[in-house]
Amino acid sequence: MRFVLASSSRRRRDLLHQLGLEFDVVPPDVDETPLPGEDPAGYVFRISQAKAAAVHTEGTVTIAADTTVVLDSKIVGKPTDEANAVELLGRISGRTHKVYTGLTVKSDRGVTTALGDSQVTMATMSDADIRAYVATGEPMDKAGAYGLQGIGGQFVRRVEGEPSNVIGLPVHLLRKVLGFQGIELLPTE
Repeated sequence: MRFVLASSSRRRRDLLHQLGLEFDVVPPDVDETPLPGEDPAGYVFRISQAKAAAVHTEGTVTIAADTTVVLDSKIVGKPTDEANAVELLGRISGRTHKVYTGLTVKSDRGVTTALGDSQVTMATMSDADIRAYVATGEPMDKAGAYGLQGIGGQFVRRVEGEPSNVIGLPVHLLRKVLGFQGIELLPTE
């Protein structure tokens, strides 16, 4: 069985490698702009499905995901520049927000999409903390402007739900979705 990851995310690649999965990486070319009035769960569903459809070929199992941070019921995307990263981190500092990941698996057996949902409580960050963290460059390619698995993890007080969802690929949910299609991550003999 040939697996394909429809993502250029190093974090998603790392999570799949931790599962012992061998796969090809095919970055999709998908417009990730939210539609007017689109709710966050619907948004990540739509984008993950579009990513899977963009790269899927017959005979493969395509895994696609899209992750967003939600604060005050609004999508918080990746920062556009350092000033925006400072502003985003200031907004989530000391607060709890949601992280949604739309996960789509497309194979010859069909298409299955599921929603990963976690809550993250951030520590209160000083202006100096925020500026020093932004200066590392880590926040620039991450929804919500922080990375749980990196330097930003020191500002995370609590995660309710699947931590790998916050990183960008809910691996427990992936196992369930693959199982729904009759695909086992740890095949039995």
